Amino acid sequence: MDFIQKLSQEFTIKPEYAGNIITLLDEGNTIPFIARYRKELHGSMDDQLIREVSERLDYLRNFEARAKEITELIDAQGKLTEEITAAIEKAETMADLENIYRPYRPKRKTRASIAKEKGLEPLAEYVLNQEDEKSFPIDLAQNYVDSEKGVETAEDALQGALDIIAEICSDNADIRKRLFNLVWLNGTVTSVAVDEEADSVYTGYYKFSEAVKKISGHRVLAINRGEREKFLKVSVEVDSERPLNMIRKLMVKGDSPCSEAVMTACEDAYTRLLLPSIEREVRAALTENADVAAMKLFATNLHQLLMQPPVKDRVVIGLDPGYRTGCKVAVVDGTGRVLDTTVIYPTHSEAKIRESKEKLKALILKHDATVLSIGNGTASKETEIFAAEVIAELKKGDLAYMMVSEAGASIYSASKLAADELPELDLTLRSAVSIARRLQDPLAELVKIDPKSIGIGQYQHDMPQKRLGETLDGVVEDCVNSVGADLNTASPALLSRIAGLSSTVSKNIVAYREENGKFESRSELKKVPKLGPKAFEQCAGFLRVADGKEALDNTAVHPESYKAAKELLKLLGFTSKDIKNGGIKGVKEKATNKKELAETLGIGMPTLEDILDELAQPGRDPRESLPQPQLRTDVMGIEDLKEGMELTGTVRNVIDFGAFVDIGVHQDGLVHISQISDKFIKHPSEALKVGDIVKVKVIGLDVKKQRISLTMKGF
Repeated sequence: MDFIQKLSQEFTIKPEYAGNIITLLDEGNTIPFIARYRKELHGSMDDQLIREVSERLDYLRNFEARAKEITELIDAQGKLTEEITAAIEKAETMADLENIYRPYRPKRKTRASIAKEKGLEPLAEYVLNQEDEKSFPIDLAQNYVDSEKGVETAEDALQGALDIIAEICSDNADIRKRLFNLVWLNGTVTSVAVDEEADSVYTGYYKFSEAVKKISGHRVLAINRGEREKFLKVSVEVDSERPLNMIRKLMVKGDSPCSEAVMTACEDAYTRLLLPSIEREVRAALTENADVAAMKLFATNLHQLLMQPPVKDRVVIGLDPGYRTGCKVAVVDGTGRVLDTTVIYPTHSEAKIRESKEKLKALILKHDATVLSIGNGTASKETEIFAAEVIAELKKGDLAYMMVSEAGASIYSASKLAADELPELDLTLRSAVSIARRLQDPLAELVKIDPKSIGIGQYQHDMPQKRLGETLDGVVEDCVNSVGADLNTASPALLSRIAGLSSTVSKNIVAYREENGKFESRSELKKVPKLGPKAFEQCAGFLRVADGKEALDNTAVHPESYKAAKELLKLLGFTSKDIKNGGIKGVKEKATNKKELAETLGIGMPTLEDILDELAQPGRDPRESLPQPQLRTDVMGIEDLKEGMELTGTVRNVIDFGAFVDIGVHQDGLVHISQISDKFIKHPSEALKVGDIVKVKVIGLDVKKQRISLTMKGF
């Protein structure tokens, strides 16, 4: 297979770019490194597209290996023909290959295999050929009666032959492919209740049907889960007339008695073998498509969550709410260092509440804290009211609070990573530290947690976990490398997501830092144990050294381009010292003839553009251009809402049928897809992303069920 041509056509990219990407990947280069520092070789494709090319390349290579294996297996049976070889060469998917191999795959005992053991295969072949226009199959079957082989009558012999023909029909790759397409285009997914009286979240699917080709992914996943939990019976239905006519055209050659027998066998094959098998394949394909869509949406939400703007250089107090065990409190400084911890009881007696207020006020004043970060779990509503009262009583003008998702905080606090980071703290207090740090720098903190536990996405536990994990890990890697990491403050968890760095090498970097003091330059990385030349090449550009010996070490300029960058500075009349003053204003404007500059420096135009960007804004954080988190000073409850009320909220999760928006009342409201835009949209992600600040209006309330319906129309 010509992988270059295939990838070039599928992704509409130049063949040379496809070939370069294959070479770069095979040489062990990471996707972030290829995307950022080899732009000339692939036309400045982004990391997501390169990742898709990489995944498709893996699939094509596995496909080629399987095609070769199947060819060898059939050949070993002495049954390989030119037609089979041609069919394998024309196959486009793994399913096509498996359908070709199906007749030759070793089978468990079937009715057909038993009939073959009884010597009835010649009779089956004779009937299937349909060349005898006069003899009746039952008469032909008389010649195969043999009590020693278990064939007592002519009827037994004929039935065995028909069983063989039915299996031949069922194994026919062309029939299977056509039948799959027929069911896909004309079939209906149907679900009914196992017990109509049972109350469940699946009541909407107790009498449900929708065309296979139209059913949405979230409905497929909901039905699958309902079936697994034994609330639903699910089937795929299709009118049998068209499939049987299609099979008749392919299998029946005339209207002789043998032809009638073949059609009888084919009808049996359709009902007993083909339809159940194709139904499973159709449902598997629906599930695969739904999984892919759900993983893509999960990945999009995760990317947007991780890229939320940090609340920089502020002392934050993290509050991890609780009833019986109290609210855990942790104070962290602008760098995330723990300054203080305690436990307060804002949900207990009046005396305890007064005491808790005094404790919290003292901590706020002692450390000049300006933000309270409150976890949104158990007792969060009471803690939010308590915090708002403290803010009002303290009258500290720069003090505010924000609700933060605490999904995964308890998992992190009990992990070995948390124990290594915060060995002196009880695990309950570690959660409060994590909640504070999540507000300060979502990316740096959330990389410590399995992405599947972060609390976004839809039906994530129903998806293929290995594949989901790989997808989400790719998102985390892309986010971390697009932002970069401070070599002197980054945690091992964050460093391990940098291109080229393993968990072991990341720990070695931190150990080296603790033993020798802060890094003075990127080149010092070469002294870290197990960090070889290839790892240095991959990681160096994504690691920053602030206030180091080399000004370019605090930029995204790769060390391999330092010579060109310094020559560029010289040509434009600047020096490295100018970078340290917050960037060089007007540097882009002075680079008037970029094409000539690039040729003089011996670099490509994309690299020149990147260097100029970094000289203008060294160490720029791409998250800073996004909407800042909404900080609050007062509090509302769902009971304070009224239909028609207009509010500002933050998008917390985007799903197939809408988006959940935090409007500051503890319970997120749902904006259904039909209420997102005045224009038609196919999916909520076309108009919204996690972290967006949006205007909404309340259009429905159910206080008892804690449901809030919102609209964005008219804003």
